[in-house]
Amino acid sequence: MDEETLGRWIETAFIVVLALVSYFVLVKVGARFVDRIGLRGPDAASRSRTLWLMIRRVIQATLVVFVVLMGFTVWDLSLAPFLALGTVIGAAIGFGAQNVVKDVLAGFFILAEDQYQIGDTVSIGGATGTVEDIQFRVTVLRDFEGNVHYVPNGHITVASNFTRVFAQPVIDIGIAYDQDVDAAMEVMFDELTRLADDSDLGPMLRGPAEMLGVQDFGDSAVVLRGRLTTDPHQRSTVRREALRRIKKRFDAEGIRFPAAN
Repeated sequence: MDEETLGRWIETAFIVVLALVSYFVLVKVGARFVDRIGLRGPDAASRSRTLWLMIRRVIQATLVVFVVLMGFTVWDLSLAPFLALGTVIGAAIGFGAQNVVKDVLAGFFILAEDQYQIGDTVSIGGATGTVEDIQFRVTVLRDFEGNVHYVPNGHITVASNFTRVFAQPVIDIGIAYDQDVDAAMEVMFDELTRLADDSDLGPMLRGPAEMLGVQDFGDSAVVLRGRLTTDPHQRSTVRREALRRIKKRFDAEGIRFPAAN
């Protein structure tokens, strides 16, 4: 190996090491910055982690391009043939890549507008679950049964976020037609109100319970409706416990549910 070739290999190694060191320094600084933002509260922490995940990918792509371009310069390779080839390939796949570009742009606006973050429970593109990752092209969801869904960002026309600021689980209870509606409503409201006194459930609530009244006349039941305001991540926990307590209280008070068909 002649001296010139050895020098080029040393320059190439230096460029690669410089890129790796730059990446690790930027990641460390970025992670510390994200941790500092996280001290402002859980919402700020979740948003900063989501944005940092995307920024880190941009840094990776930028450094890879930097290393490749510098490598061409060190080895005196002409970019002209590759640019010409890239132009031909770009023209050939340009029409087919429209959806990819659409997905990437949609992903950018999802992050910029803070529509949802990693850890949020959302319904998008016909799938419902917890956001595990927001990539350039797709959003990754894991549903309540553990299934993973990859939803192209460009296909998301409506995003329903179930974990933003607060949740309001609706409590519908059906009673038999021959039961006293007013008495049943009073008992139901009392049980919903008592949730605030529970040491475990109380901190999950974000406001007083509401007794909305008679919601519907079903085929075999009068449907009573109440509503709770909870921490957005605890709606299911509170709702299940509310249903359990109302069932036990109705049994104790002799309030009958409609007979099963």
